[in-house]
Order: sequence, then structure tokens, then C-alpha cells
Amino acid sequence: MSRKTTKNFIPKDKQYFKFCFYGFFKNLKFFEPFLMLFFLSKGLSYLQIGTLYAVREISINILEIPTGIFADILGRRKTMITSFAGYIVSFVLFYFASSFALLIISMLIFSFGDAMRTGTHKAMIFDYLRIKNLSDKKITYYGHTRSWSQAGAALSSLMAAAIVIWFNNYNTVFIISTIPYVAGLLLIWSYPQELDGPIKHEQGNNKHKIKLHFKQTLQTLKNKSVWQTYFNLSLWQGYFKAVKDYLQPVIVLAAAGLITVKGLPERDKSALTIGVVYFIIYIISSLSSRHSDKVTTLFKSPEKTINITLIFGLIIGILSGLLLKNNLPASAVLFFIILYIIQNIRRTVGTGIISSKVKNNVLATGLSLQSQLDSIITAFTAISLGLLADVFSIGVALATVGVFLLFTSFFVLLKK
Repeated sequence: MSRKTTKNFIPKDKQYFKFCFYGFFKNLKFFEPFLMLFFLSKGLSYLQIGTLYAVREISINILEIPTGIFADILGRRKTMITSFAGYIVSFVLFYFASSFALLIISMLIFSFGDAMRTGTHKAMIFDYLRIKNLSDKKITYYGHTRSWSQAGAALSSLMAAAIVIWFNNYNTVFIISTIPYVAGLLLIWSYPQELDGPIKHEQGNNKHKIKLHFKQTLQTLKNKSVWQTYFNLSLWQGYFKAVKDYLQPVIVLAAAGLITVKGLPERDKSALTIGVVYFIIYIISSLSSRHSDKVTTLFKSPEKTINITLIFGLIIGILSGLLLKNNLPASAVLFFIILYIIQNIRRTVGTGIISSKVKNNVLATGLSLQSQLDSIITAFTAISLGLLADVFSIGVALATVGVFLLFTSFFVLLKK
């Protein structure tokens, strides 16, 4: 076996495929390509939609640290099972939601599931690599498992389009999304107990474990480099999470030019276009996740990769807004695709950087802290985008927020 092959080799045992199938099932969210259109079909304004996104992110923000502690101390498998149960309940409520108040309740329960999951599964993967003495391959290994999640999202996009066309509504995608999430819950149940985390297996009662946990967390947070990494990753992540669903109405605007099927109703044409575009996006995202370690090599270091992609991504976001303002939605769609590629490279490389700076014992909490910062920036960005989109247009909103964050990005660049 050559040196290059040995460097990139990762063992594909049973647990490797369990990690991969987890991502695959988790991303069979049939509602995701149509979430904003679902809200618009309910008669909501962009400000109300931005408020719903803000509710989601603020709720996650409040729950993030307690759930990370819960995962590290009481067991990561139990936390993940609880998370999937929360998702399933929220999907059912979204299906039946007929008022803004019920949509808020549905979003709150969805947030609970998201907070329980965020950071926990990544911590399980990195703990598994530590146990197997494979920590030096974390970017390659995580990139492989994440590529499966993007493949699941690609398949989900086409299936979602078929569901919307067949049932002629956006509600049904929520109830059908419960099926893969039940499968995901059962898969997590089958994970080995050793992945519950180091503190879970420490001797002593829960009071002792909590005290130990806080001590180790505080030691980690004294590291300025950790905070610089958090802010860099969260600035982009918060921006991307707030912006990505604006792709849906953009695709609707471009649908007439992208797909022409004689006699096909406008709703079905939009659904078909969205399904195809998201399929392409997620296939490309899957490939970019799988090969993110090669991108890191191209830019000399993970830190440089993160810095360049942050600045380049925000510039792409600004340009997509300007294209929309000048009535070029089809071109804006292409720029949105680039945003997804950047997101997958940054997510894989950034998670690898954090895992090397945060102690394994408190890694779920450390990743939750970073996700909490994501939520704060997403909430701010979502409300700002919604307000600007209502007053001016989606294009002006994307460009204005992008310029502000681009200026901010120069304060959070990482050192090698």
C-alpha cells in the first residue's frame, strides 16, 4: 500500500456504516426544500418567517448547553434518542398546524430535538476515533460520514418533489419525514455503550461527574484560540442557516426558465424544479464533504482553509443578492449552489479544528457552545433578512446583510 493510500485509508467496519446511515436517515427531511414555501402557503410574511427562524435559534440557544452537559454526563445515546423523538413529534405538529401560534409550538419542539442532537453525534464519532487510535484521520473520516448525509439530502429532494406533486400540498412532506426518523432512532439505539462518552463511564455519582465536567469545560474555555475558532465558524454558520431557505422562492422565480413542461401546473413545475436543483446541490455537497481533506491540503492548513472560505462565501452571498436585485434569478441559483459547497467544506474542516482544541471529555458541550453561538447569529440574521426583504426585496436583504458580515469577518480570522 502506498504512502498516500495509507494516509487516506480509514477502516470501514460496522460502526463506520452505522455512522454513515445515521447521516443518511437524518437528512431525509422531505420538508426542507419546501420549508419557506410551506410558510408562505400559510399566508405568513417574510418578517413572520424570520421570527419563526429566530424562535428556533433562540430556543436552541437556551437549550444548547444544558443538553450538551446532559449528553456528556448521562450518555450520548440516550440524548440522541430523545432528540429523534422530539423531531418526530414536531413533524406531526407541523402537519396539523393551521395557525401561527401552533407553528411556533411546532418550531419550539423541533428546536428541542435540534439542541439535543447538535454536537452530540459528532462527539460520538470523534470519541470512536480516539478509542480506535484514528484521531489523525478525523477530517477524512468525518468527511466520509457527512458525504452520506448529503447523499440522503439529494435523494430526499427528489422524493420531496414527488410527494408535493402527488399530494398537491406541502403538509404531507412532514408526516412522511417521520418514517426515516424512526429508522434513525432505532439505529442510534444499536450503538455500542462505549460511545456514551468518557464522563458517563467515570466512577462516582452524577454530582461528582457534573463538578468534573464544569472544571474541564472551564479549562477549555480559557483558551483564546478556542473562542476565535467559535466566532469564525459561527459567523458563517449563522449566516448560511438564515440565508439558505431563501433559495426556495428564488428557484420559483427561475422555474419558468429552468424547466418547461407543457400543461404542467405552476405549483408542480416549481416543485419539480426545486427537487432537481436541490438534488444537484446535495450531490455536489456530498462530493465536497468527502474530499474536504484535499481542500485543506490545497490551502496549506485547516485554519487558512477556514479563513479563505469565510471571506469568499460572504462575497458570493453578496453577489447572489445583487443578481436577484437585477432580476437574474437563474444566475443567483448558481451562486447559492456555491454557498452549499463552501458550507460543507467549512463544516467538515471546522469540526476537525474544534475537536483538536476541545478536550474529548467535554467535546459534546464544546460543540454545543459553538452551536449556541451559531444560533445567536442566525436569529439576528434571520430577523434582519426578513425585515429587509419585506421593506425592500430579497436581493437587497441578502446583499446588505452580506456586506455587514463581510466587514465583521476580518476580526475573526484564525491564526495557524
